[in-house]
Amino acid sequence: MWPWLEKIASACLDRVRRYSLTRRDEDGGSGSGSGADADADDLLLWSRDLDRHAAGDFSFAVVQANEVLEDHSQVETGAASTFVGVYDGHGGAEASRFISNHLSAHLVRLAQESGTVSEDVVRNAFSATEQGFMSLVRRTHLIKPSIAAIGSCCLVGVIWRKTLYLANLGDSRAVVGCLTGSNKIVAEQLTRDHNASIEEVRQELRSLHPDDSQIVVMKNGVWRIKGIIQVSRSIGDAYLKRQEFAVDPSITRFHLSEPLRRPVLTSEPSICTRPIRPQDSFVIFASDGLWEHLTNQRAVEIVHNNPREGIARRLVRAALKEAARKREMRYNDITRLEKGVRRFFHDDITVVVVFIDHGLLQEGNASAPELSVRGFLESGAPSTFSGLNSIP
Repeated sequence: MWPWLEKIASACLDRVRRYSLTRRDEDGGSGSGSGADADADDLLLWSRDLDRHAAGDFSFAVVQANEVLEDHSQVETGAASTFVGVYDGHGGAEASRFISNHLSAHLVRLAQESGTVSEDVVRNAFSATEQGFMSLVRRTHLIKPSIAAIGSCCLVGVIWRKTLYLANLGDSRAVVGCLTGSNKIVAEQLTRDHNASIEEVRQELRSLHPDDSQIVVMKNGVWRIKGIIQVSRSIGDAYLKRQEFAVDPSITRFHLSEPLRRPVLTSEPSICTRPIRPQDSFVIFASDGLWEHLTNQRAVEIVHNNPREGIARRLVRAALKEAARKREMRYNDITRLEKGVRRFFHDDITVVVVFIDHGLLQEGNASAPELSVRGFLESGAPSTFSGLNSIP
C-alpha cells in the first residue's frame, strides 16, 4: 500500500505483497485464524497480541459493543514506514468503512504527485476522502436517507524519516509514553479532542456561529452541537454540513429545530508533525471508548509496566473493568452481555499500541526491498485481498 514512501526514501518501488483483512462478520464470526484471536473470556474482544512494524512492535485489540461494529482500523507497515488509522464511526459503519477503503489511496496519489510527505498531503487526503463520501451520500441518500446521518471520527499516524505525522477529526486520541531520567513514564497527548464537552471547543463553535444561540446546548447532561452530536469535526454527517441532505423531520434523533444555514461540522483535521524524540517509548492510538474510562497517564503506565505481548488487549480489559466498576458490576458480568446490550455500558473500543525501537528508525536515504501491508478492519476471521497490487 505504501510504495510511494519507499520511492521517496530510496527511489526503489516494490509492489504490495500482502493485504490481510480481519472481519468478524465473515466466516461465521469466530475470530479464529492468523488475522486476530478471540479472547477466551470475552467473545466480543479480539486482538493481535504482537507483530512487527518498520521501527518496532505493535499490538492491537478491538471490543464490540454496538449491534454492528462501527469502528474500523488499519496498520500498514513497510521497510521504512508505518501507517496507523483508527476510524470511530457513528450512526452506522458506512463512513468508517469508506475511510478505511479510500484515505490511504488518496495519500498515495497525493504524495506521488508532490514527491514528499507533508501536512498539506495529509490534509488534502482527508479532504478528498470527505468529498468522496459526500458523493456517495448524494448518489444514495434517496434510496437510503439514513446515510446522510452517518459519520466517523478519523485518527491517522504516519512514522517516516524519524518523524510522526498525525491528523485527527473527532475525539479519538494519540498519546505518547515518554521515559524520564528516573525511568518513569509520562503521558503526552499528541492530538486535540474535537468534542463539545470541552469548553475550548464550545467557544470555538460559538465564535464561528455568533448568530446561533443553539449551536451548542446541554441535553440530558451532555453538551451537544445543535443538541444532536458531540464531535465537532468528522468525515460524513452530511445533514449537518449541507442543507440538501436534511434528514426527514420524523426521525427525531436527527431533527434540527430550523433549516441548516451553513455547516455546523467541519472535516478540517488538526494536524501535527513531531520529530520522534529519544525519550519516546510508544504511542497509543485509540478510539474514545478507551479514553472514556482510562486517563492518558493510567494508559501509559499500563503499557510501561507490562510485557509488550497482548498489551492492547490488556488496555481494553482495563477500560472494561473500569466501566463495570462505574456501574457496580463485575468485569465478568460485562463480558457475558451480548452486542447491542453492551452499548449501554461501554462503546466499541479500538486500541493500537506502536512501540518505537529507536535503533530501527530509518533515515531519509534508507532502502526498502519489500513492502508488507496488514489491515485490520472490523475484526475476527481473516481473508486475503490483493486488489491494491495494481498501485505502482
